[in-house]
Amino acid sequence: MDNKLKKVLVVTSVVLATGLVGCAEMKVGDSGAKTTATGSAGGSNAQNANAQLEKCDKPLGTMAVVEDQNAAWYGQLSGQYKLGSTVPVLKLLIQQSNCFMVVDRGAAMQVMEGERNLRDSGELRQTSNFKKGQMVAADYALSPSITFSNNDAGGVGGALGHFGGGWAALLAGGLKFKEASTLLTVVDNRSSVQVAAAEGSAKNTDFNLFGGAFGGALGGAGGGYSNTAEGKVIVAAFTDSYNNIVRAVKSYKPQIIEGGAGTGGHLNVQGEATPVTESAPQAATKKTTTKTKKKKTQ
Repeated sequence: MDNKLKKVLVVTSVVLATGLVGCAEMKVGDSGAKTTATGSAGGSNAQNANAQLEKCDKPLGTMAVVEDQNAAWYGQLSGQYKLGSTVPVLKLLIQQSNCFMVVDRGAAMQVMEGERNLRDSGELRQTSNFKKGQMVAADYALSPSITFSNNDAGGVGGALGHFGGGWAALLAGGLKFKEASTLLTVVDNRSSVQVAAAEGSAKNTDFNLFGGAFGGALGGAGGGYSNTAEGKVIVAAFTDSYNNIVRAVKSYKPQIIEGGAGTGGHLNVQGEATPVTESAPQAATKKTTTKTKKKKTQ
């Protein structure tokens, strides 16, 4: 047999063997691939949800998730970290908690509008049951934001680096931290008043032995992170934020402003008219004049 043909057969065998091994190691639902937002939700029931997720006995209202995709944090999320929208994760957490009923105001809204356009054009069946006045209002809007931190911001890695070269340098080069801080705000859609806000954070440590010395030569064999390490930290931070939101609304007390909200406030500014309490106008006093009639002397 020709030597070139032997080499081709050997390479092909290796490729096939590698592919088969990869298929044999595929694990569906592997816990190592999960984030803190796990399981599923159907109505008020949740399956395999995170045990640390805060829950409510009954929903407090309806909620839509509003993500500002023009914000700087979203550009970093999708550009630098190649991660997608945070909306699906947040909607899962909200429904699993049973604290709010989720209503969609995102991409699915376009589908709903398209179905109604088909109804209006007469293309849908008469039994389709698409009528006006069926959509549910969103009582509240949940808005997310993320603050990212740098990898290995000093810490243990920096401390080990002070011991000089050798093993200490290798350890310092392979020890990295991934951190994320998230913020969630809840706004009442009818009044535009913010009713709740909560911060959350998460941190993970990557101990990538020899990573500083050999770079990509060892591949992912010695790393503690998968390709979605940043994503897992962000989801954990959002879980922390949402838990804090639930704790806040469970003990919610409305802010009361004397005189009513949006009527001028009580922090006066120089040159600005001070709000006064309107009172009933006083009745105008009429001046009476007495006319003296002079009698003519005849």
